Amino acid sequence: MKVLDFECIKSLDIPPKTCIEWVKEAFLQKSTATLPAKISIKLPGQVFFNTMPCYIPSLDRFGVKEVSRFPIKQPSLSSEMLLYDASNGTLLALMDATWITAMRTGAVAALSANLLKRSDATRYAFIGLGNTARATLLCLAELYPNTHMEVHLLHYKNQAELFIERFKGYDNIHFQVFISVEELLAKSETLISCVTSAEELFAPDDAYPEGILVIPVHTRGFQNCDLFFDKVFADDRAHVEGFRYFDRFKSFAEVPDVLAGKCPGRTSDTERILAYNIGIALHDVYFASKIYDMAMTRQLEAECSLHEPTDKFWI
Repeated sequence: MKVLDFECIKSLDIPPKTCIEWVKEAFLQKSTATLPAKISIKLPGQVFFNTMPCYIPSLDRFGVKEVSRFPIKQPSLSSEMLLYDASNGTLLALMDATWITAMRTGAVAALSANLLKRSDATRYAFIGLGNTARATLLCLAELYPNTHMEVHLLHYKNQAELFIERFKGYDNIHFQVFISVEELLAKSETLISCVTSAEELFAPDDAYPEGILVIPVHTRGFQNCDLFFDKVFADDRAHVEGFRYFDRFKSFAEVPDVLAGKCPGRTSDTERILAYNIGIALHDVYFASKIYDMAMTRQLEAECSLHEPTDKFWI
C-alpha cells in the first residue's frame, strides 16, 4: 500500500483543464459503474461522516472515500480515500482526498454551469468563499479564458477580500461584493453555493429571477426552489431521490445524460434551473485512480505521509 498525502498530490500540479476533462470522462462512464448512494452518519453540532464507495470497470479500480465535517476544525471538511485494484483486491493506496474533493467538485460545478446556464450568461454569484468556490472559479476561468466575467460575492468576514486577492491576476474577471443574498440574486444569472451547512432558506421564492441557474454544492438552503423551479438536475438520481420534495420536482434528469446528449438541458433562457452537484464517488475514484498512476510514474510515494493541508485557503 502506498500513502499519498495532500502535498504529494498538490505537487503533481494538475491543471483545472485536466480536472474538467476527468469529470467529463467519468460522467460518460457512469452507466457502467457501480455507484451506491453515499451513507451519511450525522452527529450533534453539525458534525457528519459520509462513506462513499464506487467501482469503475473500465479502470478496474474500486475506491471508498470517507468525508467528515467538524466545525471546530479549519477547514471544517476533511476526507481520506482507499483505492483498490478490483481484479485482485490489492489495496493500492491510502490517499488524502482534500485536493480531490475540492477540485472534482469545482470542475463539476463549472461543467454544470457551462451545460445549463443561460445562453448569454456572464454573471456568476458565489455564497461561501472557501476552497471549493475557488476551485469552481478556477475551472470557470479555464472554460472562458477570453470572456469578461462578472463575479458577485456575498460578504462574509474578510473572505471576499481574500477571494478577490486570489484572482487578481485574471484580467477578464470583475468582482462585486454584496451584503444580502436577495441583492446578490437580483444581479446574478448563475448562483453557486459552497456553504457547507445552512439551517434556514437563503431567500424567498420571489428573490430568484427568471432564467437563473442555481448550483447548491452542499444542497441545504434551497429547498423552496425544489417546488417552483422549472427543472432539476443532479449528478445521480439515487443521491437525491430521498430529498423531501423529490416527487414534486417539475422535471428531473441527470447531468451525465445532458452531457451525453440523451436528454435536453436548458431549452429556454427564462427557465429557472437547479443543478444539485451533490458530489459522487464516481469522480473521487476516477480522480484517485488517475492521480495514483501519475504519482507512481513520478515515484512520489517515497516522500509522502498522510496529513492535511496546513493553510485554510490552499487553492
